Amino acid sequence: MAHPFPPHRGSPVAKTSADSAPHDAESTPASGKGRPTPTRAEREAARKRPLVADTKEAKARARAELAAQREKARIGMAAGDERYLPVRDRGPQRRFVRDFVDSGWHVAELIMPVMIVVLLLMFVNIPFLQFYSYIALWGFIVIAVLDMVLTSVRVKKAARAKFGADRMERGLGWYGAMRTVQMRFMRLPKPQVKRGRRPE
Repeated sequence: MAHPFPPHRGSPVAKTSADSAPHDAESTPASGKGRPTPTRAEREAARKRPLVADTKEAKARARAELAAQREKARIGMAAGDERYLPVRDRGPQRRFVRDFVDSGWHVAELIMPVMIVVLLLMFVNIPFLQFYSYIALWGFIVIAVLDMVLTSVRVKKAARAKFGADRMERGLGWYGAMRTVQMRFMRLPKPQVKRGRRPE
């Protein structure tokens, strides 16, 4: 029931009202712009989140490790390490074919520089030079193809003698012929034998 007269400042009613006001204010949680107060688990999860600097350092380390692994794989592949070779280059028979091809000279390995020279001559405004260079290119291509066929036959013969006809893998002749098309310094895996030294 309301009092007929306002309570005096020192009365018990005034003290009760004044004491209850701060208590009510303290009991109301600070929401922070309408958001609920984060729980203890949420606060701990926020503290465990990595900083931006740590994330950048981790990415930099990952990139450095990946680059080191790629460089190691490149060196291993160039050296003929079986662990880093693609499937088509693995095995003792494929290694034998590579050594057999790398030990000799082949016309097909010069096809790329010859094509570049002929292409440059095509820009020279001399009709007979253009004509004969074009003829020479096709003649060289025919000789290179014949050399590839001969290499394929010799590779299969040598592999059959070394590993036996029943154990010889398929595609060795084509594998050796295609290696002759590449210039020696561009071949992968890198040549492991010198010219003139046939593999045993």
